[in-house]
Amino acid sequence: MIVRTTAGEVRGEPIATGVRFRGIPYTAAPEGELRFAAPVPPPAWDGVRDTREAGPTAPQRHREIPGLDLSPLVGSPRPGPDYLTVDVWTPDPAAEGLPVLVFVHGGAFIGGTGSAPAYDGTAFTRGGAVLVTLQYRLGVDGFLPLEGGATNLGLRDQLAALRWVQENIAAFGGDPANVTLFGESAGAISVACLLGSPLSAGLFRRAIVQSGHPNMVRGRAELERVTRVVADRLGVEPTADAFRKLSTEQLLDAQDALLKPGGGPDLRDDDGRDRSFGLSPFLPLVGDDVLPNHPAEAIRNGAGAGVDLIAGTCREEMLLYFGPTGLLDVLTDEQAVAMLSASHPDAAGVLKGYGLGDGRKAGEVFVEAMTDLVFRDGVKELVENHQGRSFRYEFDWRAPELGACHGMELPFVFDSLEASAGLVGDHPPAELAREVNAAWTRFAATGDPGWAADETTHLG
Repeated sequence: MIVRTTAGEVRGEPIATGVRFRGIPYTAAPEGELRFAAPVPPPAWDGVRDTREAGPTAPQRHREIPGLDLSPLVGSPRPGPDYLTVDVWTPDPAAEGLPVLVFVHGGAFIGGTGSAPAYDGTAFTRGGAVLVTLQYRLGVDGFLPLEGGATNLGLRDQLAALRWVQENIAAFGGDPANVTLFGESAGAISVACLLGSPLSAGLFRRAIVQSGHPNMVRGRAELERVTRVVADRLGVEPTADAFRKLSTEQLLDAQDALLKPGGGPDLRDDDGRDRSFGLSPFLPLVGDDVLPNHPAEAIRNGAGAGVDLIAGTCREEMLLYFGPTGLLDVLTDEQAVAMLSASHPDAAGVLKGYGLGDGRKAGEVFVEAMTDLVFRDGVKELVENHQGRSFRYEFDWRAPELGACHGMELPFVFDSLEASAGLVGDHPPAELAREVNAAWTRFAATGDPGWAADETTHLG
């Protein structure tokens, strides 16, 4: 199956429910002078480009949580410079006016890929929708402010992918006027930020924010501290020209060192809070043309009011980070306070409010408090502040080993349980996956997932 895009023809692969295209460039490869520069359209090609295989991933190192197989959600790194691409699943390229969903993957802004096994688009095409997944610049390449370089490059890439969708998706059977942007974790933070960005006007009609919110951003001062640490470690000036002369491996080595305990700067803001709670030094930057104002404030003031919104969390988000290690079983009250103190100015007071010191196990208190602080509170605020129609959910189904942890809803959203067995266990409820995927598909088509808009819908 061959489709013509604005840059040239692409050949896809027939699947049971339609046609799949992988690794289609939506912008030029970020190499040479285009490294640390704003994205530009891809060069045209002659002939038919074969897009039956997944393309490269953004530069990253595989991060592991002992005893946990996250490969269904994060995929495997595939090196190559031409990684700013999209994958497209469509029921029929000859169709017209199908709803379109565009997915932004998570990974703490340092890892992940839109081509991971769990993000298979078969279920969406079965439901009559077009799915687009994308790659974007990560870590040092995507979110480090350098003199002479563009800021928020990861978000700029996402905006470029959305513009590609506007220009090309009709050729795949989709309706460019009916685009739903959705993402999880770092992808959800991205979606929430773009909801508050003036540069996103007209690029999407609906949004789904899964375990993320617009409060996870940094001021320039905090990110410049990261820049200085990375530049000093590399022995270069913190400029785009200097960083362009370094190899990808050199930058990844410096990034790895930054991620080690004690390897980075103090990233607490003037209020004494680390907005990422130690999960990543890289967050979107406030104060450029992408985010001229704090996105939460922009949304509160009406940005994105014309965009229908779903936002929600998993019930036990933080079990992903602390459950598999066994730490929660041995955590003491004092250790819980010390851990939260690294990112919150009143750790003892916060944890006491959740029952620390009143006989509850410190591990249980810590997970509950951190789930609220890192995810649930910000999502609740987003829904309350959004001036348009909003729906809220909580994903409650508990996997045998991981409970209702961060990311657990993804195999159900994509109805990709078989590809996600290492995460969901041996007998996950297939009916729940069909129900959740159908809700996302209905929302993309109509703006209504089938839930009440004035209460939290519990899934599972």
